[in-house]
Amino acid sequence: MLTFIGLGLYDERSITVEGRDALQAADRVYAEFYTSQLIGTTIEDLESSHDLEIEVRDRAGVEQHPEDMLEAAEDEDVAFLTAGDTMISTTHVDLRLRAHERGIETRVIHGVTAQTATSSLTGLQNYRFGKATTLPFPFAHGAEGLPASVTETIDENRADGLHTVVYLDIKAEREEYMTADVGAELLAEEYPDLVGVVVARAGSPEPLVEAGTMTELAQREFGDPLHLLVIPGECHLLEADALVELAGADRETLDIV
Repeated sequence: MLTFIGLGLYDERSITVEGRDALQAADRVYAEFYTSQLIGTTIEDLESSHDLEIEVRDRAGVEQHPEDMLEAAEDEDVAFLTAGDTMISTTHVDLRLRAHERGIETRVIHGVTAQTATSSLTGLQNYRFGKATTLPFPFAHGAEGLPASVTETIDENRADGLHTVVYLDIKAEREEYMTADVGAELLAEEYPDLVGVVVARAGSPEPLVEAGTMTELAQREFGDPLHLLVIPGECHLLEADALVELAGADRETLDIV
């Protein structure tokens, strides 16, 4: 069997009880942290906490060369770990389908996602979010200005009155994480007066939630990663109350319906 286990958002304690039990029962354990990271822990702490050895795979080791993991899962119970919820990335869906092609049984044990945590921390209702987008580092997309994938997503969601989650780029191999002030500065070139909400360190003991225009957010510091940005769409009264109370938003800047 190949069991995909989401580790949650922050440290070695963020895993569910079901996930912990499945992890301890596994014969072999693999993990990837190039799609996201657990900022509150290390591989060594994960291994020590769960009393096991973890083989961390890079992107090529998961997407191009997963044969050894699949071969192991034909005869043993193999666990594959990721931060957050394990099936958010298409990389992991592809690996699961490859296992099915070999006749390997799979199961999924979910973890908390950044999007659901963001909805909880900001008070914005989960069903009011539209398509999400990822804001890359300028050197990663190699073009001037914001990528069309970002502006089109924001504009289409705003036209429909929906909230937008803007994930900020991660370059795990360089240990480089885009911070919310950098993301806001990039977005301010196109949307200087657009209201955004920073969510930092979701899942940690002390998460941060702070609202302002992109111009304002670009001038602030938000501490350690991971960060993301939310662009509110039309807000119900309760959502507006939550943003004012929980994120320090200026009610006059919100689009309340």
